[in-house]
Amino acid sequence: MKRKSEFKKGSTIVNTEEDESLATPPRFLSTQESDFNDESRHTSVSVLDHHPPRNQSCGRGIYYDYKNTIGKWWCKEMCNFSTKTIAVSLFLFIAVIAPSITFGAVYAKRTNNYMGAVELLLGTAWCGIFYSLVAGMPMMINGGTGPVLTFQAVTYELAKTWDVPFLTFNAWIGLWVTFYMLVSAFFDLNRFIRYATRFTDEIFAFLIISIFILDAIGNPASNVGLMHYFNPNHNHHLDTIDEFESENPGDDYDYLTVAFLSLLLGLGTCFFALILRGIKHSPFCCNDAIRSAVTDFAITISVVSFTLVKQVLFEEVPTEELNVPDSFGTTFKCCDEKCTKYFPDDCPTQTEAFGRRPWLVNLWDLNGKGWVVIVAAGPAALAFILAFLDNGITWHIINHPSNKVAHGDAYNYDTCVSAFMIAVNSLLGLPWLVASTVPCMMHVSAMSEKTKEGEVLSVQESRLTGFLTHILVLLSLLFLGIIKLIPLAVLYGVFLFMGLVALPAQQFWQRILLFFMQPIKYPRTPFTVFTKSNRIHLYTAIQIGFFAALYSVKTIKKIAIVFPFFILLCIPARMYLLPRIFEAFELVTLDGSPEEVEEFLAEKAKEEDNKILVDKEEDNSGNDDDVREEDDEDANDIPTPLVSSEPLIQRNKNNTTTIDTTADTAVLPDDHGYTQENIDAAHRRSGRRKMRTLSDLSDNMLTPPLETNWSHV
Repeated sequence: MKRKSEFKKGSTIVNTEEDESLATPPRFLSTQESDFNDESRHTSVSVLDHHPPRNQSCGRGIYYDYKNTIGKWWCKEMCNFSTKTIAVSLFLFIAVIAPSITFGAVYAKRTNNYMGAVELLLGTAWCGIFYSLVAGMPMMINGGTGPVLTFQAVTYELAKTWDVPFLTFNAWIGLWVTFYMLVSAFFDLNRFIRYATRFTDEIFAFLIISIFILDAIGNPASNVGLMHYFNPNHNHHLDTIDEFESENPGDDYDYLTVAFLSLLLGLGTCFFALILRGIKHSPFCCNDAIRSAVTDFAITISVVSFTLVKQVLFEEVPTEELNVPDSFGTTFKCCDEKCTKYFPDDCPTQTEAFGRRPWLVNLWDLNGKGWVVIVAAGPAALAFILAFLDNGITWHIINHPSNKVAHGDAYNYDTCVSAFMIAVNSLLGLPWLVASTVPCMMHVSAMSEKTKEGEVLSVQESRLTGFLTHILVLLSLLFLGIIKLIPLAVLYGVFLFMGLVALPAQQFWQRILLFFMQPIKYPRTPFTVFTKSNRIHLYTAIQIGFFAALYSVKTIKKIAIVFPFFILLCIPARMYLLPRIFEAFELVTLDGSPEEVEEFLAEKAKEEDNKILVDKEEDNSGNDDDVREEDDEDANDIPTPLVSSEPLIQRNKNNTTTIDTTADTAVLPDDHGYTQENIDAAHRRSGRRKMRTLSDLSDNMLTPPLETNWSHV
């Protein structure tokens, strides 16, 4: 049964007629398959509204997700190897290992080395391989994120306060999180994620993108980023100056040289990759195959090129390197058999470490405080909300219809997969991993076929890219010395590239730019055509307020643990607050799904058609007197019949014209004394034209593509 809608103030599209079997928001599956093994046979994927069974609780949702993803697409996703698979795997390897090493260094600092780069790399590797093989949504990339890092750092401080071993306390919290996630999947709590709209998705995505860009350029809340090298008291300068001057007697360490070279390497890596990425739709290179290959390997070529620039041309300049360990092993070195003190900080008189902490965490090393097992359920509830929302919102963003991901979603099933990974990592003392928004977006973007304008035609959904990427991450643990050759500034350039490519696709960012545009120059989209500019700015200002609150909470360490609640508040704010401020049609154009916008545009087109029919009937039933009377009332600028007092055109007795030779043109009068030009203008004003751009809006402007074409930059 078709769904009908009506627009009422204070609400979004309201279903007045609905099939009883439909109980959850739309989900999207493909009804047309494409042969992705042959790139020349890529076709547009038809994404249709698809509804799961009404009752997905009691495990039905898990089975349904498995049946319609793993059971239906696994073989195809494991066999669609192509050159794009290799290119994207190399790109994702760089995009994954860079934040893993960076976050690993921060983990070591915030947890007294109980977790570090090796632990995060190992967790990323095995989780990525496992997820790519058994998960229902293989386009997702799991990794360490800022919010999860912040939470585990707070957990360490809490363990110190209670005098409980951190890894044991962290393991019990992780096991409780696993329990909560399995319960949420069993009872289909993921259905609430589907209440998140573009409003919430954009705020969260913009937060993650801004973190990538700020960490690349220079985060004001930390000493991370290219611009911080211009600070003479930067940690790298303080740690390097003595070593440099001892190895190069007579030469003074110049921090400005290091700063300018780092800036050159970072910006060069980013913008060179952007230029290469735009070659696909340019006239350069020999043929389409070469242009496509250059585009696919853009970030890999850029990273290798600027690494060679540093190692060959500026070998003597001591730029910052990746802080990776010399060998594979746990980061925490023990002073004694109990392994509660870190070597050498806690035992400076000791010449060498007793050993390293074991990989497997002892769950019963509670320091005599058995109540910790139960109390851990409290912090675990906060961690569950964080992981649940981090996963859910990222999955929601990636499965948006505009991305043309056509193999379906698996919220409940993948929640179980994520729960298992958190449990294993907790027992091994590894950081928890969740869906990482920007790498997921870049994965989908890299595997997409697009038009020159950036519109997504299809996506090659493959498990091979994730599998090969994390195989490379696992192998990197055996060749950490080679990884150290990549300057950290080059990886900052990768961060900046990822953020800049993802940013223009955000409608939130596009609406921020409208603040600085002349209204008549606005791009033609549904919200700019049908919604007043001041209402657009008000909606954008509300989103900016929520974004600022989220960023502030995340930055302030003392309250960072409540960050998940502020993400959660975005959903009820959209459901109950915004309908009191905006009209329903405004929320549809600004925040509606593609189906809602299409329905809105179709209704508008139907209204215009009806108006045209009514106007034609009125015109056909009227007489000349009625037409003349309507024309007189319609416009004030229609001149009265020409008389002898008219300065430019004079009438004489014989109904001929005397034309002023100073006038540019002369128009002969008709029988009623009106010029034909005036009559035509009046008829044009009295008839209403159908808006010719409705079909264009419906086809091309519902949702911006995942990526903006940078070839014109």
